[in-house]
This record gives sequence, C-alpha cells and structure tokens, in this order.
Amino acid sequence: MNGTGRCSSREIADALRERIRAGELRTGDRLPTQAELAESYGAERGAVRQALRILQREGLLGNVSRGRPPNVAAPRRDAEEPRPAAVALPERVRQACEVPHARIDALCFTAETLMEAMHSVRLHVQEGRVRPESLRVRCLLSDPDITPAFPVPVDGDGAKAAEIHRALAGQQASQAEVLDLTMRHLRSSHGIDARITFRLLPFTPPVKVYVLNGREALLGHYRVGRHTKHLPSGEAEVYDAWGKQSPLFRFARDTGGRDAAFVEQSQIWFDALWATIAVESTLT
Repeated sequence: MNGTGRCSSREIADALRERIRAGELRTGDRLPTQAELAESYGAERGAVRQALRILQREGLLGNVSRGRPPNVAAPRRDAEEPRPAAVALPERVRQACEVPHARIDALCFTAETLMEAMHSVRLHVQEGRVRPESLRVRCLLSDPDITPAFPVPVDGDGAKAAEIHRALAGQQASQAEVLDLTMRHLRSSHGIDARITFRLLPFTPPVKVYVLNGREALLGHYRVGRHTKHLPSGEAEVYDAWGKQSPLFRFARDTGGRDAAFVEQSQIWFDALWATIAVESTLT
C-alpha cells in the first residue's frame, strides 16, 4: 500500500505479474475490467491503467485500451531480446533447473528477484514440470553492515539514512531466510539436494549478474533515480535503484564468439569475488 492506503500501480503490476507467472492467468485469458481490478485491489482507476501499461511494455499483455480488457499475451520466443528481470529471470532459472545438476550463481543488491525466481521453481517442482537431482545456488549480496550507495536521502539527513539502512538490512535478511526455507522445502518435500549459500560484498553492486549452469549469463543494470520512500517517521525523497524492471541481457555460451567469452568471463569474475573479498554471511 502507498501512503493513501491504496495499492500503487507498481504493486498492482507485481500482483498481476505473479498471477501470470504462476499460471493462474494463462495465454489468451482476458483480464477483469479496469473497474473490477480497481475494486479488487482497492486502487484508483488511473493506477490500474498504469499497471496494465507496465505489463504491456513487458510483453505480458496484449493491447491495453479503455474499450475492453486486455488478454494475456503469448510468451515471447526470442530469448535474445532483453526483458525485465522480474519476467526473464524466473523463466531462465526454471529452464536451468531442467538439467540433473543445476547451478545458479547470482550477484545482486538484494535477493528479491532471485527469491521470486526460486519460488517459481518450487511451484514447477510441485507440479512435476522440473525435478533436478541437485540444485546449488551461490548468492553474493551487498554487506548490510556497510553504508549503501543507495537508497540514500536526497538531503543527506543522517537520521533518515540510518532508518533506511535498518530497513534495508531487515529486507535482505528476510529475503535470505525465504530463499533458505525454499531450499529446505525442496529437500524435505521433494527429495532434491537443494542448497543455497550467501556471501557478502564490501560494496553496493551497480549491476546484477546471474550465471546459470556455466552455460549462460544474464546482465542487468540497476537504474538509480529520485523516488519518494515511505518511512515510519514519514515520507523521504531518496536516491534509490530499481532492478526488477531493468532489462536482463542474455548471453549463451553455445552461441560462440563474444557471447561465449562473456559467459566464461562472468563465471571467472563471480568465482574470484566469491573466493577473495566476499565474506561469510550471517543472514541465515
């Protein structure tokens, strides 16, 4: 909820995206009307229209107009076309888990998008669509004890910065706990040798990088901008970064040439950070 007690356009888009990703809304299904969505989510009609346009830009919905509700669009088949991280990562991670022994290496500021991708894997395992024998995930995160490059108050207020820092550390810990619980569930309920390990970096990553099975790499840029953040003490203008909507660029080793070199160097880069300056995590 935003400061008015109503869902924002981004929150509505996130909720509808999850319904599409989970298969509750399938290709060709028509969404409820904007009036029905506004009532369901307790939102203004304008927020609903903006949310639908976000999903249309992501390629998840067909034409959005005032005349009739849009349909869920067919999945894009061009894997090389950059797509928002919230859409592309779950799909690529699910496919990476189709091999007997899956390996996921992730470097990111927070683990929100990875957490959602692993939740999608869990749902597909429950439905019998994927079933690796083992799944190893290594995750490099920004150390919550360091002063982050973002989010930070625009006015430099120290009290607000401390409040934001505490909230960020709590968010990172919660996401790590959810990921750990997801792995525990895959082990206990489905017999998959699934494990995740976290290490912490002494800097704020400006990009997110995922290396899947050593065969493909995904690169996304964190977009830094000015935003209004709602804190317990009130609203604050902050410089913050968005990662879920940033496009992920995919590089496949099998493509050869520069793509293969990028995947190889991304794996070397990740392994070097993991083995050198990254420290053991106490997040879980």
